[in-house]
Amino acid sequence: MSNNVSGLPVGRGLIYLVVAGAAWGTAGAAASLVYRTSDMGPVALSFWRCAVGLAVLYAARLLFGRSRAAAPAPLGRRAARATATGIGLAVFQTAYFAAVSATGLAVATVVTLGAGPVLIAVGARLTMGERLGRGGLASVAGALTGLVVLVLGGGDATVDPVGVLLALLSAAGYSAMTLLTRWWGRDGGTDASGATVGAFAVTSLVLLPFAAVEGLVPHTDAPGALSLLLAYVATVPTALAYGLYFAGAAVVRSATVSVIMLLEPVSAAVLAVAVLGERLTAATLVGTLLMLGSVAGLAAGEARDARAARRARGDAVPA
Repeated sequence: MSNNVSGLPVGRGLIYLVVAGAAWGTAGAAASLVYRTSDMGPVALSFWRCAVGLAVLYAARLLFGRSRAAAPAPLGRRAARATATGIGLAVFQTAYFAAVSATGLAVATVVTLGAGPVLIAVGARLTMGERLGRGGLASVAGALTGLVVLVLGGGDATVDPVGVLLALLSAAGYSAMTLLTRWWGRDGGTDASGATVGAFAVTSLVLLPFAAVEGLVPHTDAPGALSLLLAYVATVPTALAYGLYFAGAAVVRSATVSVIMLLEPVSAAVLAVAVLGERLTAATLVGTLLMLGSVAGLAAGEARDARAARRARGDAVPA
């Protein structure tokens, strides 16, 4: 099976995913500053980041034009893709925020991001025949070990059964979103920017009633700072990151995508040490090295398999 069916080279797709994972890691720090400067709730923040991100993505699409695809898909198929992906994104974000509220950030992060690669690897094997191999399985195991060490290394986590179930629901939404993106990316007709805009439109509509109940307009004593923070959250870890994510996830094997996106907690940990002045612990260092090594191993294997596939088809392989 060719990974390059949608026109984007696999190597570039890997770079897109790395940048997206690093950008996602900055969202937590920005969100914490939003909570400090206002009474905005997590669902309202999720709605605004999607709604404003949608406006940014649509403006960029009008300015730069639609991404290249082999042939435009029928309207009904595009609508079905946007609906399914948007609902998966809404479940992923909302259930994760609820899990953080119920069981804390550490446990919610480990369960959500830890269950994701397992669910995705099994789903990709059953639905698309994607095989990880022994090296891939070892990389996934190393990444999950690094995630546990990195996030739970402080030993101050508390476990709530309801929070764990919500985190598993979040992982299911993330897994469905990733698998659907990869499944539809194989047919060569995926318009990455259009798919992202459609998914964000559906997610915004799904989140709107829940955000309205929570309170759409926050109270703040620093409206300028809050506006800047919301603009950052909507652009860098949302519009930019998800645009790159959906483009990369269409051409890279699903399990590899899920492990690369574990760069999110690594990015957050590096940011906490370098910018927020938190202490660099042994758990932070060991977990980061394990995860980076696993990501590098899987990415190298993905690029190697893509080159082999191109040689088998007789395509020119760039150096």
